[in-house]
Amino acid sequence: MTVTEYNQCVDSYSDSLYRFILKNIKDVDVAKDIVQDTFEKVWRKVNDVESTNAKSYLFTAAHHTLVDYTRKAKKQGDYNEVVENTLQHNKHYSDLKEILNNALDKLPEIQKSVILLRDYEGYDYNEIGKITNLTESQVKVYIFRARAFLKNYIGKLEVVI
Repeated sequence: MTVTEYNQCVDSYSDSLYRFILKNIKDVDVAKDIVQDTFEKVWRKVNDVESTNAKSYLFTAAHHTLVDYTRKAKKQGDYNEVVENTLQHNKHYSDLKEILNNALDKLPEIQKSVILLRDYEGYDYNEIGKITNLTESQVKVYIFRARAFLKNYIGKLEVVI
C-alpha cells in the first residue's frame, strides 16, 4: 500500500472504525485512542498490506486492539461496577435506540462485536470470521445467540412503546 492509499484509507474508514469501537466501549476518549492505535499498527505494516484488503485489515486490527484494551481493563477493575441481578427489565421506555444500546451493553464482548459488524457495519459472515478469527459457523451461532438475547431482553414491541 502506498502512502496515498493509506491516507485514502484514513479518510474513508476512520469514521466507521470509530463508530464500531465507540459502540463497543462507550468511552469517546478511549475509542479515539483505539482508532489511533489501529492506524498506527497499519502504518507499521503499510508495505505488507494490500490496498484492496485495507478495510478488512483495519477492522481486524481494531477488533484485536479493542480485545486487548478490554482484557486489560477487566484486570484493573472498576470501582463503579454494578452487578446486574437480572438480564431483563420491565420498565417502559419510548426511546428505542436507548433500549437497544442498553441491551447491546449486556451482551458478551464477542457477541456484541459480531452483531455490530453484521448489523451496523454490514459485513458478511465470512468477513466477520476473518476479522474476529472465528469460523463462519461460530459467527452465525454468536449472531443467533445475540439476537435471541436482544429479542428476550427487549420483549414485545407493545411493552416498549
